[in-house]
Amino acid sequence: MSVFRFAPSPTGFLHLGNARTLMLNALLARKSGGRMILRLDDTDVARVREEYAEAVRDDLAWLGVAVDAEYRQSERAALYSAAFERLREAGRLYPAYETEEELDLGRRLARASGRPPVYDRRALTLTKERRAALEAQGRRPHWRFRLSDGRIGWKDGVRGPQEIDLASLSDPIVARDDGGFLYVFTSVVDDADLGVTDVVRGEDHVTNTAVQLDLFAALGAPPPAFAHHNLLTTADGAGLSKREGSLSLGSLREQGVEALAVAAYATLIGSSEAVRPVADLEELAGLIDLGKLSRSPARVDPEELSALSAKTVHGLAYHAVAPRLEALGVGGGAAFWETVRGNLARLDEAADWWRIATAPLGTVPAAHEDAALLAEAAASLPSEPWDERTWKTWTSALSSATGRKGRGLFAPLRLALTGEPHGPELARLLPFIGRARALERLHRST
Repeated sequence: MSVFRFAPSPTGFLHLGNARTLMLNALLARKSGGRMILRLDDTDVARVREEYAEAVRDDLAWLGVAVDAEYRQSERAALYSAAFERLREAGRLYPAYETEEELDLGRRLARASGRPPVYDRRALTLTKERRAALEAQGRRPHWRFRLSDGRIGWKDGVRGPQEIDLASLSDPIVARDDGGFLYVFTSVVDDADLGVTDVVRGEDHVTNTAVQLDLFAALGAPPPAFAHHNLLTTADGAGLSKREGSLSLGSLREQGVEALAVAAYATLIGSSEAVRPVADLEELAGLIDLGKLSRSPARVDPEELSALSAKTVHGLAYHAVAPRLEALGVGGGAAFWETVRGNLARLDEAADWWRIATAPLGTVPAAHEDAALLAEAAASLPSEPWDERTWKTWTSALSSATGRKGRGLFAPLRLALTGEPHGPELARLLPFIGRARALERLHRST
């Protein structure tokens, strides 16, 4: 069985770019009948906050993503320690004592001399006496993983065959001087332990993949299949950021953007599949093909997302929205929903039209030239019961009596009956307004 995972760090609120990674993994798991794991990479104690972890769960629930299991790296330290000891005993780890300032200086000097800013493994030349002297000064070592010699390659699910010369990379730090383990290491240990078979993530992790494949080999664990999708950017080409709150899922939710539209947009943008509304996640899963993703970054257009959200609302079946409409106090069942949905930009606007149809309206004075028309409209208002044919019967008789046609007939009636110049088809809305309210509104407008 295939096993996918989404592994956010709860150090900020998820944004649309995170949703891309999430949805690709969740939909591929759904499509393949596999498992979906949520792993919270919460070892950065200084920046991790529980409210961010809760927000991750809220965002997944909003997008309709159910996970089969949840893990937190902060609860798996024993597993990392055991893997760390195995690597150390195998001679693949070594202690290093440079400060961040010293490392930064070394990188700048390398660049100035035309060399790549790769760590030169100087810590391997330290004698026991020198290490003891450094520790006597209060320094504690961080630990690096010694990369293998040569090149390492894999078949990427998006980018095709990839190969990286490990000599072009610095030996990664796997443990800080305070004993905390770092992502490049813990992620490998987790993926191996949890049986992850497929890792779909952003192309900014390509170099990490080369390092992690070497770590998998050192631990004797089979690696998952890797695929690196293109990234989303803002309109000016800047990357999305959790720290800056760029297009956060929470803010989109507050704006009334449909979750299904966010899922579709995050999944389809930057691919050869046209961005379009879908009926549900099952349909969206059927559109997933990693081979159709572009290699270039995809720029997010908030207006395009808003338009997609409105189109998504227009296509939502009543059964899919009934609980939300009930929570908004909207009645009328499927008939009312089908009457108004085509005129909504956001689902919550259905409550406005329910109020317009069923609650008292303020007076909307008619233009002087329309007063006689509205008086005649009130006098000729048909008796109930009303259905969708009532509007045509009424307005046909009214047109014959007044000579009014087209906009000259319908616009004054719409304004008097709803208080709005535009809106749902009145033939379908009129039965919800009812004769008593319609009569009162016509009288109040004259």
